[in-house]
Amino acid sequence: MSFVDALLGRKFPPMIGLDISSSSVKLVELGQSGSGEYVLERFGAESFAKGWIAEGQIEKFDEVANVVKRVVARSGTTTRQVVLAMPQSAVITKKIVLPAGLSEEALEIQVEAEANQYIPFSLDEVCLDFCVLGPSPTSAGDVEVLIAASRKDRVQDRQGLAQAAGLQPVVLDIESHASRMAMGRVVAGLPNEGKDALVALFEIGADTASLKVLRDDEMLYDRDQAFGGSQLTQLISRQYGFSYEEAEQKKLAGDLPEDYETTLLAPFVDNLSQEIGRALQYFFTSTPNHKVHYVMLAGGTASLPGLKERVTELTGFASMVVNPFENMRLGSAVRESKLRREAPSYLTACGLAMRRFLQ
Repeated sequence: MSFVDALLGRKFPPMIGLDISSSSVKLVELGQSGSGEYVLERFGAESFAKGWIAEGQIEKFDEVANVVKRVVARSGTTTRQVVLAMPQSAVITKKIVLPAGLSEEALEIQVEAEANQYIPFSLDEVCLDFCVLGPSPTSAGDVEVLIAASRKDRVQDRQGLAQAAGLQPVVLDIESHASRMAMGRVVAGLPNEGKDALVALFEIGADTASLKVLRDDEMLYDRDQAFGGSQLTQLISRQYGFSYEEAEQKKLAGDLPEDYETTLLAPFVDNLSQEIGRALQYFFTSTPNHKVHYVMLAGGTASLPGLKERVTELTGFASMVVNPFENMRLGSAVRESKLRREAPSYLTACGLAMRRFLQ
C-alpha cells in the first residue's frame, strides 16, 4: 500500500473496471476506505463507431484501442491494474460435480477431462479456467465446480486493448457475472436487504436487452432479446437526416428538435415498455413464477424520460432505475450531476472494479 493510501486510510488501493461493449467503453475506478466503504474515484465513457465491435468480436482493433486510450487519459487515473470482461456469448460455462478434497493438480486434470466433453474446440485453442463454488447441493461429499472457456484469440484481443492503453490486466471476468456482483449491493439496499425478493433486472444496451431474474445470490432466468437504444438512434437519424454518429451524440446531449419527445421518444418508450412486459410474460409462462417484486432498469437506455413510470404502469410491478454507486463515497474528481445522469450505464464496469475487494 502506498503512502497516500495509508494517509487517506484506504484499505485497498484503487482498481479500474473497464467495460467494453458493442457501442462504448466505460471506465470505473473504485477504492475503499479504512472503514470498508467503497470510494468512487473516477468514471468515464467514450463511444465507438457502429460496427467496430460486432457480436462481441473486435472488428477494428486499432480504432477501438485508440478510444480505450482516450477514456483512460481523460479520466486522469494513475491506476494501472484493470479488470475486464468477456461477453457472455464468447464464453462457454458449465457446472460440474467432482469429489471433494482433490489437490489442485488433480482438479485441473479432472476439469480438462470434463471440458473436452463440452467445448467444441481443441483445448489448445481456448483459455480454460475453473473455480470451486462449494459443496454440491445434490451429492454429499462432492463439490460443485464452474468451468469457463473462451477462444484464445478473443481473450488476447481484450488483453491487448488494455495493454495498448498502458494498463495491466489482472482479472478477466464474464460481463453477466460482473453486473450480478454490482447488483448484490443494490439488492442489499432493498427492504429486508432484498431477502427472498424476485428481482427482474433489465440491462438495456445499444443492440440487446437482457432479462435476468435474481433471487438472493441465485440467477433463476437469463434471456436476451434484440432490442436496444440504437433503435432510437436510427429513428433520430432517419427523422432528422443526421448521420448515425451525429444522432447518437445529439441524443446523449439532449440537443434535438422540439417535436422529438412527442414524435419519437414517447412512442419508443411505449414500445420498449411493451417489450419489457412481453419478456416478463415469457418468464412467467416458462417458470412456476407469476410475479416479481421489483423491475430494475440498467444500461444507457434505462434513464429515458418516462420509461420507469411506463414500465410500472404496463406491468403492475414496482420499477426503478439502477444506480450501482448508491451510498458510495464520491472522490473529488467525480461530478455528481453527471453521475446521476449516467450511473445506470455503469453497472457492469462497477461490478468489474469491485473484483479488487474479493481477491
